[in-house]
Amino acid sequence: MEFENKLMLVDGNSILNRAFYGLKGPGGQILQTSRGEYTNAVYGFLNILNMYLETENPGYLCVAFDLKAPTFRHRQYDQYKATRTGMPEELASQVPLIKEVLGAMNILCLEREGYEADDLIGSVSLCAEKEGLDVVIVTGDRDALQLASDRTRILMPVTKGGKTETKEYTRATIKEEYGIEPAQFIDVKGLMGDTSDNIPGIKGIGEKTALALVQEFGSIENLFSNLDKVGKESIKSKLEGNYNIARLSRELAEINRQVPGLCNIADLKRVPLNKPLLYEIFRRLEFRTFIEKYGLEPAAEQIHLKEVNVVETLRDLKQVLDKCMETGKVSMVPFFDNVNRPLGLAIAWDSSSSAFIRMDNIDTSNELLNNLSGILANSSIKKYGHDIKRFLVFLKTKGIGYTPFDFDSMIAAYILNSSRSNYGIAEISNEYLGVSLPPLDKFLGKGKEAGNLSETDIREFSSVAGLYAETVYKLKDVIDSQLESNGQRVLYYEIELPLVEVLADMEFWGIKVDINLLEDFSWELKKKIEQVTWEIFKYAGEEFNINSTKQLGTVLFEKLKLPVIKRTKTGYSTDAEVLEKLSGMHPIVDHILYYRQLVKLQSTYVDGLLNVVDKDTGKIHSSFNQTVVVTGRISSTEPNLQNIPIRLDMGRNIRKVFVPSGEDYVFIDADYSQIELRVLAHITEDENLIRAFAEGVDIHAVTASQIFNTELANVTPAMRSAAKAVNFGIIYGIGDFSLSQDLKISRKEAKKYIDDYLDRYPRVRDYMKNIVDEGKEKGYVTTIFNRRRYIPELKSNNSNIRSFGERIALNTPIQGSAADIIKIAMVKVYNTLKERKMKSRLILQVHDELLLETHRDEVSEVKKILRECMENAVRLKVPLVVDMKTGNSWYETK
Repeated sequence: MEFENKLMLVDGNSILNRAFYGLKGPGGQILQTSRGEYTNAVYGFLNILNMYLETENPGYLCVAFDLKAPTFRHRQYDQYKATRTGMPEELASQVPLIKEVLGAMNILCLEREGYEADDLIGSVSLCAEKEGLDVVIVTGDRDALQLASDRTRILMPVTKGGKTETKEYTRATIKEEYGIEPAQFIDVKGLMGDTSDNIPGIKGIGEKTALALVQEFGSIENLFSNLDKVGKESIKSKLEGNYNIARLSRELAEINRQVPGLCNIADLKRVPLNKPLLYEIFRRLEFRTFIEKYGLEPAAEQIHLKEVNVVETLRDLKQVLDKCMETGKVSMVPFFDNVNRPLGLAIAWDSSSSAFIRMDNIDTSNELLNNLSGILANSSIKKYGHDIKRFLVFLKTKGIGYTPFDFDSMIAAYILNSSRSNYGIAEISNEYLGVSLPPLDKFLGKGKEAGNLSETDIREFSSVAGLYAETVYKLKDVIDSQLESNGQRVLYYEIELPLVEVLADMEFWGIKVDINLLEDFSWELKKKIEQVTWEIFKYAGEEFNINSTKQLGTVLFEKLKLPVIKRTKTGYSTDAEVLEKLSGMHPIVDHILYYRQLVKLQSTYVDGLLNVVDKDTGKIHSSFNQTVVVTGRISSTEPNLQNIPIRLDMGRNIRKVFVPSGEDYVFIDADYSQIELRVLAHITEDENLIRAFAEGVDIHAVTASQIFNTELANVTPAMRSAAKAVNFGIIYGIGDFSLSQDLKISRKEAKKYIDDYLDRYPRVRDYMKNIVDEGKEKGYVTTIFNRRRYIPELKSNNSNIRSFGERIALNTPIQGSAADIIKIAMVKVYNTLKERKMKSRLILQVHDELLLETHRDEVSEVKKILRECMENAVRLKVPLVVDMKTGNSWYETK
C-alpha cells in the first residue's frame, strides 16, 4: 500500500481517556479479560486509531503521552492542574498496556519529562510542516485547535448514537465558526481560563465574552492597551487590574512548539507490524477481533489447510462411518447459514482426520442424515461437539434419533470461565490449545445462504470446517483435565452436559400462542394507550410528543413548574428514576409512568410476540442459553420468555395467550418456594434460619417478629413486607440506602432493620464477611456444586467497583446454587418422563419455575414426578418445597 505524504499525531492520553469512558459492558462494567485484566480503553483506542489510519493512510505516525512528572507549567504556577483527581486505577493500568501494543505495532510513543503531550504534538507538527508534510492531529482536547493551519487539521472523535464520528477543524473552518485565527485561541483561554487544568483566567469572563473580546481586539496585549474602548462597563470592571492573571493564563494555555530534539521526522515513518509479538499480546488481551483484522498467526502455530473429503454420496459416507466405528470416537460440528439453514456437518474421527458432509442440497442431506443416524444413535461411540443443542434441535426437526453426546466444548469452556463474552471454537482454541483458527466469516457472513456458495467456496469451506471438527476433538482431553483440576467434573458431566438435551427438547416443542387472544389484547392495549394519552394532554393543557424527552421536559419543568431532579447534557432528564421521585407531585406524572408501561407492553411483548410466532406450528420456539449468565442461570431469547412482566395487571394478562397445544393437554406450573433463602440457610448454617424452614413457618413473618422484637401473632402486613425486603435484599448485598428507597423509610431505619436482621441471624453476618474475604484471596467464589465466578472487581482501587464486586461475591454462591438445583431438577424430570414414555413434556423454565405441557391422563403422575424430582434434586440442611398449580393457560397456573 502506498502511504500519503502525511504525518498523523495522536494524543495518547486524550484518546485513551475517551475510549475508557466510552466503552463499557452491560450494566456499565469495565470490560476485562477472563483473568481480570482491564482492556476497554486499549480496545477502544485501537478502534479509533484504526478508523483514522484507514481514512487518512498517513506515511508517518506517532502517539504522544503525558508523564506523571511536573512540567514547566507547574513551575510557573504551582496550582496548575491541582484540582484534577487522579486517574482511576482501572484506566491507569491500561496505559502501559497500550504502550506495549503500540510498541509491537512499531508505532513510536513520544513522551518527555517536563512537557505535556500537547507540547510534543505541537513541536513535531511544526517540524513536519516545515518539511512539507501535511499533518493530522487526532485528539479530544480542544486546546489543540491553536495548532490548526493551512497544512494541519485537527480530528476530534465524538460519539453520536453509540457511533464514533469526527469533528474536523482546519484554519478555514475555525475562522468561519469562531471568527478568529487558530493561534488566537490562546488569548481566549487566557481570558476565560480552564477549570479542568485549573488555569485561573479572569473571574466572570466566560467563553462567549472571551471570544467576542479577541474578535474585536485581536490579543490580550491589545485588549489591555485599549481598555477604554471596551463597550460594557461590567466587562471592563472585570478586566481592570487583571492583566497579569490574563498574561499568566495565556502562557499556561499556549502549547510549546519548540521542544528540542523532535525534528527527526524520518523516525516516525510507518513500518510493518511485529506480527508474532502483536499476536501474543492480543491473545493475552483476548482481542480476537484484532487478531483477525491484522491477519496475525503465531509463528510456531501456522495453520496449513489440507484438502478434506467432501461427502456427497452414500458410498463416501459409508467410508467415513467405517472410520468412526473403528476409532469409537467422533467429533461433529454442524454449520448453518445466516438464515439457519444447514450448510454441512464437519466430522472428525481423530485429531487429524476429518470429512465434510454437505447438507446444502436438502434432498441429498435428508438421505445422508438418515444414514448418519447409525453413528448418532450408537451409544457405544463417544460423540463430541460444540454448541450441540442447535444440532440436536435440527435433528429433532428431521426426525433423526440420537443418544446423548459425551462432550460439548462450548459448555465446558463456560464452566471453566463464565465471564467470557465469546465461546466460539476459534476463541476456545486460542485459549486452551494456543492455536489460531482461520475465520469462517467469508462463508457464514451476511448474505451467505445455503445454496449460494460456489463449488470453490465449498471446497475451501470444507477444509476450514474439518479443521474445526479436529480442534473440538483435541479440546476434549485438554479441557477435561482442567475440569478435573478445578473439581468441576460433576457440575459439567452430571448437570450442564445432560441439560443440553433438555433445552433442545424444550426449544423443539415450543409453547403455543393463542393468536386471536393476543390480537384482542393488542387492541385493548391500544385503547388504553389512547385513553391515558388523552389524560396526559388534559393535565398538560396541550398536545405534545410524550416520547420526546425534550418536549416532555418542557411540559413538566417549565410549564407545570415541577422540581428539576436531574439534568443531562441536552436538557432535562425524564428517565424512570426522575419520574418515580416526582410521583405524587402532580397527576400527570403517574399517568406518564402508566403510559410508558403500556407502550412497553405493546412494543416488546405484544408486537414482539406476534413477530416470533412460527407460522407452521403456531408456537414460539424460544432459544434457551446456557452460556450467557455468569451466575449459571439459564436465559432465553427470541423472545425472552423469562421476562414476561408481572407487576402490572395488563402485563400479567399476557400470560393468558400462552396455552397448551391441544385440548388433551393442560399446563402444570411447579415453582420452588423461596429457594434462594433456603440455599442461604444451607450455606450459612444459621440455626435460626434452618429452624424456621424446618418447622415450615412463614419465613418472612418469623424474620419480622425477630427484627421488630414482637410475637409472631402480632406481626402486621407492613412488618412482614419490610422483613421480606430485608430477607431478599441480604441475598443481593443490599445497603441501607437502597433498602430505604425500596421501603420509603429513612436510612437510619433501614440500617436498623439490617443490623437487627444480622443480630438475629449471626451466621449470615459471618458469611457476608467470609465470602468476600474468600473472593479476594482466591479471585473467585463458588456455588455448592463448585461453579466458579471470577471477581477481579474485588481488588479494584475504585470503591464503587469494589462494592459491586462485594455484592457479586455475596450473591453468586446463592443465586448460582439455586440455578444448579433447578438444572438438576430439570434433568431428573426430563429423564423420568422419557424413561416412562409419557406424552407430557417440559416446555419452559423461568428461574425457579418449571412449566410442563401435561396430557390430561397424566396429570396426577406428572405432579408426583415433579414433587419427587424437584424436592429431592439435592439434599440440603433445609427442605426444598415446591408449589404446583394446573391451568388451561400460563396465566391460570400463576
